[in-house]
Amino acid sequence: MHIYVNGRNIEITDAIKAYVKEKMGKVAAHYDQIQGIDVVLSVIKNPAASGKHVAEVSCKMSSGVIRCEEAAESMYASIDLLADKLARQIEKYKGKTLSPSKESIRTDSVSDEAPSDEVTE
Repeated sequence: MHIYVNGRNIEITDAIKAYVKEKMGKVAAHYDQIQGIDVVLSVIKNPAASGKHVAEVSCKMSSGVIRCEEAAESMYASIDLLADKLARQIEKYKGKTLSPSKESIRTDSVSDEAPSDEVTE
């Protein structure tokens, strides 16, 4: 599994890259079907913007893609929030794909037998 780190309007330092790889590596340990993780870190240069440091991730798996995005006042905080969000989404996805086939409310068949109101004596 590969973790790619790219930057927009920011120079990616070795410390940030190591931090991202550490956090995303912990998330990737939850599920073995992950093929690659692409992380894009960007900075919004508008002085009126509130969450100026944005972190986005695309997690490619064998049967789909999970994408999420977080923004915060510091890059490390946005990476932390992003790792937490991705971990929750992967656990949810893993639960759906690995659980035994449960019928949902929408697919349950309506029983053909109606409850009888007859009283037998």
